[in-house]
Amino acid sequence: MYILPAIDLRDGKCVRLIQGEYHRQITYQDDPAKQAKSFVDAGAIWIHLVDLDGAKVGRPVNIESVKAITAVKGAKYELGGGIRDEDDIKMVIDLGIDRVIIGTSAVNEFDWFAEMAEKFPGKIALGLDARGSKVASHGWTKSSARLIHDFAQEASKLPISAIIYTDISKDGMLSGPNFERTKQLADDVKVPIIASGGVSTIEDIQKLAQMNLEGAIVGRALYEGSLKLEDAIEATK
Repeated sequence: MYILPAIDLRDGKCVRLIQGEYHRQITYQDDPAKQAKSFVDAGAIWIHLVDLDGAKVGRPVNIESVKAITAVKGAKYELGGGIRDEDDIKMVIDLGIDRVIIGTSAVNEFDWFAEMAEKFPGKIALGLDARGSKVASHGWTKSSARLIHDFAQEASKLPISAIIYTDISKDGMLSGPNFERTKQLADDVKVPIIASGGVSTIEDIQKLAQMNLEGAIVGRALYEGSLKLEDAIEATK
């Protein structure tokens, strides 16, 4: 299992939203590329990027920040947030993004999502955001009737590279991940699962590392110093 430090972008800055609520923002770093460099220097293999503005409006917004980040070499980058058509997928891949995360359009237009997975094999990941057992979309502002487990099973039949599972109730809360549901997905779904939301201690990482996961995304704990990236990476071994 590898650790993916998170860079959430809003107005060109590194921020975190508490439980995905846009009015509950913490700003950490004005220079996202500098933040990416520090993560690379600490040993990150992958870095998780989210365009929060893009997720809300339905198109990539923080393009210049993404361009500056991917200019930092030494790690691979995945990006989600507002990527809802083929042109956007091509654009962010051209910017140096190694894996494109699609959430809202996968929920609302699954046939299109399947087509993109076939057109860009190994380059697309499903962003599976959940409130409880239900799938959320539109930058976490809407919930659907779809059950996350059923949706993950359906998506796993496609040539996608990963499913990134985020429990919104845990995100930014430093209260630990949803271990039970994360393990269920990892056991039942034949696509690599990346856990996100609430990871805050070495104990959290050690527990996740026993669950046959591809990776775990860590955000707020790194920025606030309760967890060092080097220690988190070491804890996965």
